[in-house]
Amino acid sequence: MDIHFGNLTQLTWLWLPVLSLAAILLAAAAGRRARKRYATANLISRVLPGSTKLRTILCAALVTGAMALMVVALIDVRWGKVSREVPQKGIEVMFVLDVSRSMLAEDASPNRLERAKQQIKDLVDEMAGDRVGLVVFAGDARQQIPLTTHYDDFKQSLDEVGPHNMRRGGSRLGEAIEVASQSFLTKLNAHKAIVIFTDGEDQESDPVAVAKQAHQDAGIRIFTVGLGDMDKGARIPLTADGGKEYLQHDGEQVWSKLHGDILRQVAVETDGAYIPAGTKQVNMSAVYHSYIADVEQMEFETAQINQYEARFQWFLAPALLLLLGEVVIATWPNRRASHVDSATAVYKEHGIPQQDNKSTAEHSTAA
Repeated sequence: MDIHFGNLTQLTWLWLPVLSLAAILLAAAAGRRARKRYATANLISRVLPGSTKLRTILCAALVTGAMALMVVALIDVRWGKVSREVPQKGIEVMFVLDVSRSMLAEDASPNRLERAKQQIKDLVDEMAGDRVGLVVFAGDARQQIPLTTHYDDFKQSLDEVGPHNMRRGGSRLGEAIEVASQSFLTKLNAHKAIVIFTDGEDQESDPVAVAKQAHQDAGIRIFTVGLGDMDKGARIPLTADGGKEYLQHDGEQVWSKLHGDILRQVAVETDGAYIPAGTKQVNMSAVYHSYIADVEQMEFETAQINQYEARFQWFLAPALLLLLGEVVIATWPNRRASHVDSATAVYKEHGIPQQDNKSTAEHSTAA
């Protein structure tokens, strides 16, 4: 039988049944020491018969068992698959990633490209049901990952992209926007977003005009994330492993800067937003919920989801029964010794004279 646990963090409560058992046993031991101090063995055996010890053991076992079963219920034990149809709702998001050599600049650690990949993953982690895809570009552009809801597969494929994926060097952002706008599955005039990660360098591909047309034709909103230092910039390593050789042009090292003006215009023309990440760490959760989550959602086709059936009630119900049993046993009257018998035993043990009811009544009449 295939068993799964939905909340293993609750195993930290395993100390509770152990602590309960220890507390009950310590209290029982303290009671025995106190009785031995103030009463003889003969008195104890008559006032507290042997069943009391058995009752203590039973109560301890019941409480401990109940606590253990409650912990098992808390960790959400599941087995047995059930199939459910779940309606899906969300948006379609095409990520556009610049994989040109300038993205290897190390002003954003470890470099702009790796920082962009991590930020894309952070955004995907905030999504639930949205379709995501990827377009990569340098001197040309192509769809790398079609729209999907399999986020783990998406992330794995994202890790593998780089400058080696492109046939030509350069940076043609406008062409990338055009490819991304044609990659959506829905033909509805909304519910679509493009999120671009780049340093903003472009080689006359007119990204602002292409973005404006995509927004007018299909209602696509475009969000841009600018990476890199916009003042000094950084040199471009010739290899992705951070080697000490840098790209040169006419014998001079090439320095790459963030060009935020183009990215800002693209966002303004498409009712999107420009996020100047620069070289800083950016809270992508806030970016998603502040901007991308604002895109109008649509209903996708229903998905068939196989889930393990929760079985916590199978452990919670017996736990409650055990606690009820403990209460019954702890409060059940002792049939082997009544209160009168106990009092009589105390009087005899300490030599205290007793008067029966009849003598007491005659004494009252005489008075």
